[in-house]
Amino acid sequence: MKYFKLLLLLFVIQTQAQQGGMWIPSMLKGMNEGEMKTLGMKISAEQIYSINKSSLKDAVPHFDGGCTAEVISDKGLILTNHHCGFDNIQSHSTVEHDYLTNGFWAYKMEEELPNKDLEVTFVVKIEDVTSKVVEGIASLTSEAEKQKKIQQNISELVKNSPKETWQENRVKTFYDGNQYLLFVVESYKDVRLVGAPPSSIGKFGSDTDNWVWPRHTGDFSLFRIYADKNNRPAAYSVDNVPYKPKHFFPISISGLKENDFTMVMGYPGRTTEYLPSVAVNQIVETLNPAKVEIRDAALKVQDRFMRKDQAIKIQYAAKYASVANYWKKWMGETKGLKKANAVAAKQKFEKDFQEKVVKAGKQAEYGNLLSEFEKNYTEIKDYALARDYFSEVALRNTELLSVGYKLYQLEQLLNSKGEQAFNDRKTNLSNGIVDFYKDYNAEVDKNVFEQLINLYATKSPKQFLPESLNNINASQLTTDIFTNSKLTSLEKFISLLEGDSKSVIEKINADKGYQLIKSMADAYSSKVSPKYDEINLKNIALQRTYMKAILELSPKSARIFPDANSTLRVTYGKIKGYKPNDAVYYEPFTTLDGVMEKYVPGDYEFDVPQKLIDLYNTKDYGIYGVNGKMPVCFIATNHTTGGNSGSPALDKNGNLIGLNFDRVWEGTMSDIYYSPDICRNIMVDSRYILFIIDKYAGAKNIINELKIIQPMKKK
Repeated sequence: MKYFKLLLLLFVIQTQAQQGGMWIPSMLKGMNEGEMKTLGMKISAEQIYSINKSSLKDAVPHFDGGCTAEVISDKGLILTNHHCGFDNIQSHSTVEHDYLTNGFWAYKMEEELPNKDLEVTFVVKIEDVTSKVVEGIASLTSEAEKQKKIQQNISELVKNSPKETWQENRVKTFYDGNQYLLFVVESYKDVRLVGAPPSSIGKFGSDTDNWVWPRHTGDFSLFRIYADKNNRPAAYSVDNVPYKPKHFFPISISGLKENDFTMVMGYPGRTTEYLPSVAVNQIVETLNPAKVEIRDAALKVQDRFMRKDQAIKIQYAAKYASVANYWKKWMGETKGLKKANAVAAKQKFEKDFQEKVVKAGKQAEYGNLLSEFEKNYTEIKDYALARDYFSEVALRNTELLSVGYKLYQLEQLLNSKGEQAFNDRKTNLSNGIVDFYKDYNAEVDKNVFEQLINLYATKSPKQFLPESLNNINASQLTTDIFTNSKLTSLEKFISLLEGDSKSVIEKINADKGYQLIKSMADAYSSKVSPKYDEINLKNIALQRTYMKAILELSPKSARIFPDANSTLRVTYGKIKGYKPNDAVYYEPFTTLDGVMEKYVPGDYEFDVPQKLIDLYNTKDYGIYGVNGKMPVCFIATNHTTGGNSGSPALDKNGNLIGLNFDRVWEGTMSDIYYSPDICRNIMVDSRYILFIIDKYAGAKNIINELKIIQPMKKK
């Protein structure tokens, strides 16, 4: 009987274990460590984050400012996603040496390729500096004055906090300004490409499968960190040597099963989990649909050209993938938020919150927060929509307008800071614009422009439109601009910058393309931006107070994690399938069988290299296959977002079992509202990664560097 009660107790503990959340690694001891142990973790919080000893955090650098990587050998070899390394792979690719199509493998270190401006950043130490950052703001009444004082305090801390000469101090805000942490970091700037599978493996499924499960993508690439002879950061040099890490991850191929513990470490970019219901409703009903429509129009044009011309495909591959990524994400986010009734769930939370405010006698301090949110979000709606239209059309998806905006900024700089600042910016612009035009095609952009300028003129709030876009004929305007503007080629653009400031300003203002972007930017900066910023500043202050109230009025056992802000975080959960719709259940694992089921010869997204087909047909999986199957991907309940791309997926012992690269479509709502029933992160199985390196690429030199943990042999 006692044995039965013990089993029952263990079952209850297991089922009550919490999941979700993006936790600061230096603060895992206590509740988080207990939850992780309950879910199956065998290591300690000290082994994850330590200042004095090597720990898991020492093997997880921020990759290129937007992704995550992990160190997997004692020679500085790092693993990240194919899509994170995509720009660098593309930069080395030409029609003659197309590494995107054919892949790239360095079979010795001398063949590894350096990458301009690529860097990886390690966290050395995390320290709470809240009291120092907020010092002196209590007496200030204006939100603008408070923010100015906070920035002054942060600047002093960054400048004066102890660090080594090759390190950097960074201060980040948490809980909407209720906590501040100092990060001591070190960045390595000599990072070389070691290996990448062909896009038919690394991007298999491409945009059709993006944000979708089941998934069959080998989304990985390999780089190596180089350091000076003292193992410190240094600019690229032939004298640099492979970096010696404090820690690197052994790679486990011991096998996975449903309900196994998983942990993901990385640098999630941005979440807004504590937005009020009125803000979430505005995202679902207004902002996301507008952004999706704009990107949908741009992507259809680019896709049409990319399918017809290999050179255009190479030029636009990275740009297309970047635009498509959030286009599809916003659609899934909206679907998930509706499916989870997130607005209603937040309204219930707010009702409970109001009751807690009354019970605590805090009406004077917190009683009007929700009504103020309602008022502000109603007022900001049209401004927020106009802001998104300007950002998506003028700055993001129409290249002629985006490059024209650089000239607009140049003219504004002359007006505000004078001749010297103008000349410095002009020189930088002349030198830097070459890369832009290398991947620019005027015919593609012309077709995108026509679609998007029509949306801007007809769908953006009319009260904020410039006169130049009232009652336009989009086709005529497009023809006029792309026939006459000098923004359509590198040579013509450079000619606009020749001469003194007076000459340059005269020339750009005579250009039809510039005239349009200037009219759009002037209207935006005068009619939209000031009012948006004014209301948004009020919301920032409200959100900080709302977060303070949530922290203050919640019980100590409440799981209140800070929103993501591109700092190192830990999230934990279990390998688990899910049910996206009625009568549909998804298993948590996929295999190479699924790749072959999706295979379409010669297709842009679903082609398969012949060698992979041969390996599949002969079942030549080496030590990486299981019972005649080749594992490819798996899903779990880890709470991830953009920035977690390339994050290590770790088992209960801290060994690498996979590489995070995506989320399920409905689960993209986790940026705003996490639900363990719906939200799943997608990982490529470490066994598939090693199989591609070993059996497909034959890169034994890479395999020999790794510490591979194999299944224990049965006696």
